[in-house]
Amino acid sequence: MQIVIQLPQVQIKKIQQYYQTKIVTNGPAGSIFRAKTANTTITAYRSGKVLFQGNQPEIEAQKWQKIPKSTSGRKTSHAAQLPSDFQSWSVIGSDEVGAGAYFGPLTTAAVYVSHANLDWVKDLGIADSKTLTDDKMRAIAPQIIERLPHHVVNLMPDQYNKLQKKYNVVALKALSHNFALSQVVEKINPDYPQGILIDQFVQSKNYFAYLEKAQQKPIIRRNVFFSTKGEQHHLSVAAASVLARVIELDAMDQLSQEASLSLTIGAGSNVDQLAARLLSRKMDLGHFAKLHFANTQKALKLLK
Repeated sequence: MQIVIQLPQVQIKKIQQYYQTKIVTNGPAGSIFRAKTANTTITAYRSGKVLFQGNQPEIEAQKWQKIPKSTSGRKTSHAAQLPSDFQSWSVIGSDEVGAGAYFGPLTTAAVYVSHANLDWVKDLGIADSKTLTDDKMRAIAPQIIERLPHHVVNLMPDQYNKLQKKYNVVALKALSHNFALSQVVEKINPDYPQGILIDQFVQSKNYFAYLEKAQQKPIIRRNVFFSTKGEQHHLSVAAASVLARVIELDAMDQLSQEASLSLTIGAGSNVDQLAARLLSRKMDLGHFAKLHFANTQKALKLLK
């Protein structure tokens, strides 16, 4: 069974980062990448088409686009379950960046945008945060920090690598989101948001399962919603996305200065070369990079 969807290149890049640890090398001609999960093969093409093949391809496909019931035979996405007036609610939104990048941190931000602040946030011009330049986000982030309740979990590589020995990447995301959300809930207490929107990276039941297994407390459950492309459904997620990105950029600047190299975000062959250069200089690669990525072994081969 297969599903084909059409997406812009910006979104395909986000999908590639999401499946970074599952990418295989034998992609077909014209493809950007091919990745394999337990039940689905995902192939993205330069044309903008993304092919999902497997026993239940709709599970992966609906993370990126609403799939009609006639195509998938299942519910579309959590976005379809959001209340019709959700965009006008007072909401804490959360988003993360860096999960698909070899160098740098895994950065998760949560931001509370009350109904009273919606117009102010809208005027910042972040409704479609994925299209903003880094310079524009750097200009906006200080305003978000000054005015809106927020919290950022910034797992630098040293800490990330220690935690990754115990938790997989999806679990680390879940733990980071829940902790960031809990901190914002505490900051606005005794008020409580009408909704909490998590930019979806895993099915909700698995998200809570990770938290329960890790025994993280408190687990934020009340009024929690999940949606892919969360920034399109509430400005709080867009604000969180901007804040997380700027913190990631600042961390990359810091690491680049320490390495005396311009480290880049991503996981391509240029990253392998940079990692090999760090190793050749006897530097601690785990201070700069997420060591479980395949890039580590590729860098070691280049060094030989």
